[in-house]
Amino acid sequence: MKPIQANIKHLRSLKKLSQERFADDLGWTRSMVGSYEEGRSEPPIERLIDLSNYFNIPIDILVRKDLRKAKDTSFIEIGNKRVLFPVTVNEDNEDLIEIIPAKASAGYLSGYDDPEYIEQLQKIKLPFLPTGTHRAFPIKGDSMLPVKDGAFVVAKYVEDINDIKNGRTYIVLTKDDGLVYKRVYSADDENLLVLSSDNKSYKPYFVSKETILELWEFTCCINTQEYDEKELKLSSIMTMFQELKVELEAVKQL
Repeated sequence: MKPIQANIKHLRSLKKLSQERFADDLGWTRSMVGSYEEGRSEPPIERLIDLSNYFNIPIDILVRKDLRKAKDTSFIEIGNKRVLFPVTVNEDNEDLIEIIPAKASAGYLSGYDDPEYIEQLQKIKLPFLPTGTHRAFPIKGDSMLPVKDGAFVVAKYVEDINDIKNGRTYIVLTKDDGLVYKRVYSADDENLLVLSSDNKSYKPYFVSKETILELWEFTCCINTQEYDEKELKLSSIMTMFQELKVELEAVKQL
């Protein structure tokens, strides 16, 4: 079975469309849909263009990639198309998440929109995660203490940048800076966001929403190193001052 044959049937099923309704939407005949899904014929280029426009998936993905692992029609927007990165599952139908290795994180900016790059990533199962597309990102440096250098942040893909929750932490992929993990705030200019580090040794900075390629909301953190007693005390002090700052700001508003 060729990918395009399986993909047409699967994507139609995800939209809960009959062959007749699907054919009507595309301006085809029902027998044409049946012929393509059963492999009795292959869609010519003009029909592939119809499918690409209908599902918002590039033609090369439709004809080369098996999309049957996709559980829904949630797509990641790449330029003016939306490329499907399926939530992969194991043999027990349990969701898996991709891990971006520390050594490969620098290449994520050039590979984030390449299905083959995503496909070759190692995957793990974390049964406590909420539904949605998740990915694990390596953390470098000390800008987001107490999250340590070498830890991994597991985050959920945010489809709409307007869904950002002010003051929450996100993995942000930008054209200029690549991957960063920061606390995100709205700016006075609605076209900008403020990216802030929890370690106040680092100054906050602005990014244009237009430069943001991907946005992932923090779900959990996986530490790869043990905290020592000194670090735990420092972490507690920082947390106390951060909470105190919030309380003082609340007092100012009274």
